[in-house]
Amino acid sequence: MKRVIVIFAPTACGKTALAENIFGKGSLSCFKGRGEVVSADSQTVYRGLNIGTAKPSPEEMEQLPHHLIDIVSPSVQFGAGDFFDLADAACREILSRNKFPVVVGGSGFYIRNFLMGLTSAPVCSPQMRQFIKDRLAAEGGRVLYEELCAVDPVYAAKINPNDSSRVCRALEVYHTSGMPLSSYKMPETLRPDYEFLVLVLNRAREDLYRRIDLRVDKMFEDGLEQEVAALVKNGCTKDTPAMKAIGYSEFFLDGMTLPQIRERIKLDSRHYAKKQYTYMKGIPGAVIVDADDREKIESLIMKFCSR
Repeated sequence: MKRVIVIFAPTACGKTALAENIFGKGSLSCFKGRGEVVSADSQTVYRGLNIGTAKPSPEEMEQLPHHLIDIVSPSVQFGAGDFFDLADAACREILSRNKFPVVVGGSGFYIRNFLMGLTSAPVCSPQMRQFIKDRLAAEGGRVLYEELCAVDPVYAAKINPNDSSRVCRALEVYHTSGMPLSSYKMPETLRPDYEFLVLVLNRAREDLYRRIDLRVDKMFEDGLEQEVAALVKNGCTKDTPAMKAIGYSEFFLDGMTLPQIRERIKLDSRHYAKKQYTYMKGIPGAVIVDADDREKIESLIMKFCSR
């Protein structure tokens, strides 16, 4: 059985540092050098988005290899189906070298799909994808989201209105099949071709919000404003898929001063942190553990790996 470790936590919870402390080259753990990270983050896939995504540095990736980092340009629509295929291939490649894949991230939607499989919704034709993509460019994300609210209010209520990738996918399904995406049943059991250890890291809300605020402040100190300016200079606009991310979309809001943008990013990040857990509800066998309880986390991994 192919074993995969999954570490889920909202933004700023410390999941990447935890993985490095357990599996990195400098670890004192018995798992030192025995795992590689498959990043389950919907934004670190984009090249050029480094500071605002808290992307692992080259030094950190030297300590612990990461997959699915810097793999597409900011203009590319990257969705759950893309993640599913690439994460699956990465896990199999890591396992072929007798190492443990460690899926680490905060995109609960991506992780849930990877654990339980994609919906039975139809695969849309390249022509339909291009049609919706052209509409997005011509009409804007707000118009498409309003259409989604009309044809599939159940799904529309679950996603961020600025998440153009999911809005487009839902409209593609609707215009292909005539059925709303929400009508297609989600799988309710884990994929049988893997054995999973799913760890959901938890922090007290006040502590998590404090960590988020500190992270955002550090992003600005590290040059987030300059990073966004460079992306814009290279052709990115508010409608570029990668620019829909928290930490980037706020720079395109009208009439906002830099201090206001900073505070808005903090607020949006807190709201997103609350939503990140929603997709992880009901995952069979998932273990909720305190993010700082290193001893328990290592014990759970040890039991899983030695079975």
